Amino acid sequence: MNKIPSVDLRDFLSDSKERKQKFINEIGHAYETIGFVALKGHFLDNELVDNLYAEIKNFFELPVETKQQYEIPGIGGQRGYVSFGKESAKGKKEGDLKEFWHFGQYVDDNPKLADEYPDNVIVEELPKFNEVGKQTYQMLEKTAKYVLRSLALYLDLDEEYFDKYIHNGNSILRPIHYPPIKEEPKGAVRAAAHGDINLITLLMGAHGKGLQVQNHDGEWIDAIAEPDELMINVGDMLSRHSNNKLKSTIHRVVNPPKELWGTSRYSIPFFMHPVSEMKLDVLENCIDSENPKQFDDITAGEFLTERLRELGLIK
Repeated sequence: MNKIPSVDLRDFLSDSKERKQKFINEIGHAYETIGFVALKGHFLDNELVDNLYAEIKNFFELPVETKQQYEIPGIGGQRGYVSFGKESAKGKKEGDLKEFWHFGQYVDDNPKLADEYPDNVIVEELPKFNEVGKQTYQMLEKTAKYVLRSLALYLDLDEEYFDKYIHNGNSILRPIHYPPIKEEPKGAVRAAAHGDINLITLLMGAHGKGLQVQNHDGEWIDAIAEPDELMINVGDMLSRHSNNKLKSTIHRVVNPPKELWGTSRYSIPFFMHPVSEMKLDVLENCIDSENPKQFDDITAGEFLTERLRELGLIK
């Protein structure tokens, strides 16, 4: 497969059983074969998208000293600012050529979880930054809920199987800035080859070249979405839970050609995480004689901690 399939969430949300089943079949097949789809019909409108890009550009253009005030020690980069080169892919020494921000969950009905999660960090210099971030977070979370409902049906589970795990889940919205490249990078790329940790990732900003996906033949293919599409991929948590029926595909962000080194790139992934207590044990209906159980039992919280250590974000 050398092209990312495109699907339309409006098919799943329609009153037509045929259109709904068509969506389930298309997204399920895509996630079994390449692990990525481009999704139309999501809940982000153009005005919100434009506002978000304006606000994140405003933030990343602030002086370095100002941004560093929002880098919070002791929380593994889970909220606020993470400065340039801090994160590296599993197994890589070189830090990725990026800086980013984290918006986290907005809990309003569970005091225990509200205490467990770090608070979102308020940027004093930009009065609209946090409100626009919150609106985007909630629209992407809503989109992700229906994608997971379609995948629950594809896996022969109850349609709302994932709902209780993703309500107040430990999801992260990450606006990323890849600054202009000023000198020959020594082994570093904008984002080294990696798989995502979470259930699914919804990516804004895959409209230009840069993001590449590795297909099952080991070939790197460009993953480019239309302006009205989100790129959505399976993460390692969902891959484990489905016994690798749904594939978490290795992907990367390569450096641009030298003539474009002077340009910034922005992308905005939403990492859909469940609550920490969710058991990622392999689903019984994904095990058979040809596909024996591949993964040990683990909770989402344990798995996340393990991976954040590997990424160098917590010690």
